[in-house]
Amino acid sequence: MKLRTKYHGEIEINEKDIFHFECGIPGFLDEKQFVLLPLEDTPFVILQSVKTPALGFAMIDPFGYFPDYDIELDEQTVTQLELSSEKEVAVYVILTVADPFDNTTANLQAPIVLNYEKKLGKQVILTNTPYKTKHRLFPNKVEAK
Repeated sequence: MKLRTKYHGEIEINEKDIFHFECGIPGFLDEKQFVLLPLEDTPFVILQSVKTPALGFAMIDPFGYFPDYDIELDEQTVTQLELSSEKEVAVYVILTVADPFDNTTANLQAPIVLNYEKKLGKQVILTNTPYKTKHRLFPNKVEAK
């Protein structure tokens, strides 16, 4: 199927690659279908809405940037995503891309959790956690103005 995207123009996708978000994403409750599109030659991926071409979230695998990042999924999320093994799970965090790029932040409080096998997804809002919505990707660099 052809898909118009925010960052990749018009592309061809396979319908079996669509992730279903039963409850949408907070702030985008009507957006229930997304595909993951890698950004070539970068560690970033785009969570692209199937329905809305202009809606694409830049994301990263947080463990490469935040090695101590650790989340625990509640039973409701495990059931909703039909998870039976850690091998099925992928975790991403949404970026707020800044200019200059060194000031880009990651939302560690609300990761995107995907079941790769069943193509189910959910943005999980973590509670009772030290994680915030804005953690700098490059904390050792002086903040540029």
